[in-house]
Amino acid sequence: MTPLLNWWTDAEKAASWLIIGKGPSFEARGDYDLSGFRVISLNHIVREMPVEIAHMIDLDVLRDCAEAIETNARFLLMPRVPHVKGAPQSKTLDELKTEFPILERLGQQNRLLWYNLAQSPGVPELSPWQFKKQNKNNSKDKQSTPTPESFVVPMGHFSGEVVTTILGMLGAKKIRTLGLDGGQKYAAQFSDLDKTRLDNGHENFDVQAHGIADAIQRYDLDYGPLNSETPMRFFIGTDESQLLGAKLLEYSIRKHSTISSTFDDMMHVKAPMPQDPGNRPRTNFSFNRFAIPALAGHQGRAVYVDADMQVFRDARDLWDTPFGDAKVLHAPSSSPTRPFQLSVLLMDCSRLDWTLDKIVADLDSGKLTYDSLMKEFKLEPEGALKPGLSTDWNSLEEYHAGRTGLIHYTDMHTQPWVFGRNPNGDEWVGYLKSALREEFVSWEDLKEAQSKGYLRPSLMWQLKLPRKVWPIFNRTFGRILDRGFKAHQATFVRVQSERAQATAAVAT
Repeated sequence: MTPLLNWWTDAEKAASWLIIGKGPSFEARGDYDLSGFRVISLNHIVREMPVEIAHMIDLDVLRDCAEAIETNARFLLMPRVPHVKGAPQSKTLDELKTEFPILERLGQQNRLLWYNLAQSPGVPELSPWQFKKQNKNNSKDKQSTPTPESFVVPMGHFSGEVVTTILGMLGAKKIRTLGLDGGQKYAAQFSDLDKTRLDNGHENFDVQAHGIADAIQRYDLDYGPLNSETPMRFFIGTDESQLLGAKLLEYSIRKHSTISSTFDDMMHVKAPMPQDPGNRPRTNFSFNRFAIPALAGHQGRAVYVDADMQVFRDARDLWDTPFGDAKVLHAPSSSPTRPFQLSVLLMDCSRLDWTLDKIVADLDSGKLTYDSLMKEFKLEPEGALKPGLSTDWNSLEEYHAGRTGLIHYTDMHTQPWVFGRNPNGDEWVGYLKSALREEFVSWEDLKEAQSKGYLRPSLMWQLKLPRKVWPIFNRTFGRILDRGFKAHQATFVRVQSERAQATAAVAT
């Protein structure tokens, strides 16, 4: 047998890897050119196609696929102590050679690779961001070389999660997937396995998304499904007063996403100011969403979101929405009583030729007005904008566990960072506490924002208390601490002042 760590070389590290699972998208494998990938199959995939490496954790899969492995796989990869029906057993691969002759044959041919798998799932000692900081701090120190025995892979809920982590630990960077779809279904080719599907007690395959998202962040992976555009590109509308909100929004997206993501807060964008005060932006980032196609090089997809939002699900559900004949999709408000807004947008940047200079010129010429631009979307012909995104991705001041994809704290004066009694505010504060613990944000970030009047005084106290006492705290001591506090909404104050001054100047 060969330890995986000893087999791995710089060639494998630099390769583009493809992980293939049994999900429904496996049926579309003929639509893609797979020749440029090193392919790792999960479980029974090896019986359907040739692969570089067949990975399996359970001995029952080895028994089912023994003949196909010898024919279709260049290598077999298994934990040194395999599992039986989802649970680790006592015998090593060496001790199992008499029971499984294929192990003896593959070992003699140097085709059997092994690694150590942790015996039970556990929370990583360091968050992805702590892990990267530690590695950066230790980069100048002499690092000990891992050995096959010290190379221990964390246990995952499913093998796709385990293989993603293995490749990340070994230093691979570009990874694509097919058939890792979440949900509950297998591709039609594996209908005979339905009787053992989700035998490990999980309701669906979505649970592995958390481990995959962790690996993407921990190892800076270029990762995503073959049938998705990668990376997801998020552009956040914000100003200085909501930079913490933008940061926490990014954190919430990264925590759940099974596709690599990039983020741009667009603070560098400076839109020209229309001559007519009535056409001027209500915030200094109102027009920034129209700069996105140019920022994206007029190529591919992009998502616009406001900073005062929080995500609870894999954003792949939003990102992969088909455009049809539309150029822009928006998420309608979850509440019919709320006004129309373009706060969550999925854009086909390759079909959008917008520039801020041209838009402002159209405002100045009378071709557009602020309302026709922002409320009626007259920037494009009718039909270019469609409500193609689920309302779950623009849930205004509503949160339903397990259903809400994105909550929008749209009421400025009750946003959780300025008002302690927002009905859903504990969700935001809970994520902030997690982001602090994982060092995605720092206490210094909070202190700086608070010193500028962007955070309520009670927030720092609340973060140091157990979550179960937050409602009582916010109704009592938090209320006292926040007495007299008036949030400094920098954008609102500045823009309203500028509009008033401009209106007065025109009148004069």
